[in-house]
Amino acid sequence: MSLPDFRPPFGLRNPHTQSLLNSSAIRRRFARRRASALLAVEQEWLLDGGDGIRLLAHYSPHNPRPRGVAVLLHGWEGSSASNYILATGARLYAEGWDVLRLNFRDHGATHHLNPGIFHSCRLAEVIHALGDMQSRLDAQRWCIAGFSLGGNFALRVALHGPAAGLSIGHALGVCPAIDPAHVLKAMEDAPGFYEDYFVRKWERSVRLKQACFPDRYHYDAWYGLSGLRARTDYFATRHYDFPRLEDYFDAYSIAHDRLAALSVPASILTAADDPVVPVQDVHELAQNRLLDVTITERGGHCGYLKNWKLESWAEDFIVERFATTAARPPW
Repeated sequence: MSLPDFRPPFGLRNPHTQSLLNSSAIRRRFARRRASALLAVEQEWLLDGGDGIRLLAHYSPHNPRPRGVAVLLHGWEGSSASNYILATGARLYAEGWDVLRLNFRDHGATHHLNPGIFHSCRLAEVIHALGDMQSRLDAQRWCIAGFSLGGNFALRVALHGPAAGLSIGHALGVCPAIDPAHVLKAMEDAPGFYEDYFVRKWERSVRLKQACFPDRYHYDAWYGLSGLRARTDYFATRHYDFPRLEDYFDAYSIAHDRLAALSVPASILTAADDPVVPVQDVHELAQNRLLDVTITERGGHCGYLKNWKLESWAEDFIVERFATTAARPPW
């Protein structure tokens, strides 16, 4: 199947409109309504992240036999209940897929599960948890898609997961964070509501973590810092065990030739007008015959809203790529 180009209607062509509506309360009503069948059968799973770590996931199985298993990863300070995760999960479920929506550590209502705090280099526990999922379901050639930071994780899972025994059929990143240093600079240069939004959500998350482990975390100085750069530098150098902020960013970057060693089919969908992920980072990726990159003129950051029903063209893209994997012979 060949998808038509993404052409949003007048009024949905502004990248900030796309980005903000995607996470809005207005879209939440649409997303939850469409996800009713997905949510009606969901099961709450605690997945083994190794070393005593537990990650919460929501699994919606099909009966009879599904087309396959689709794993969805949210962005930073999102959750398995984020609008774009519910809407994409609902679409995949309607197409016949089992859907597993994974929460990263300290995302969603999971701050109490693990004493250590989340950061973006905690890839090993995600891979271990997905291995637990694969074992429980006896899943083979399953697919994974992530949004923003979740897209970065999805591509790193595809890069490093096969060595840990993961059987991945396709990995897909929607507006994935490529070079974290450039993402931070883009948010600083964008209208102030982007940085304010993430600072607000991050501060709420940190307060929840402190409430769960009051004797472990004392961040009074952190709350007095201004902006994402100072706050990220504080955590990276004091609590993430990195000597410099730049070292932390480099540790989870997928820029330049980092994805050259991909051994499973993967796709990137991103927009030239994304105000958060600079499109130049995508242009500078090393080529790999297994990595397909699609850059649209419009879409904002993880928006791709194609009509005033707030349906997303990114869902069409994911369904099309996953369907190709499901139809491919297992050899």
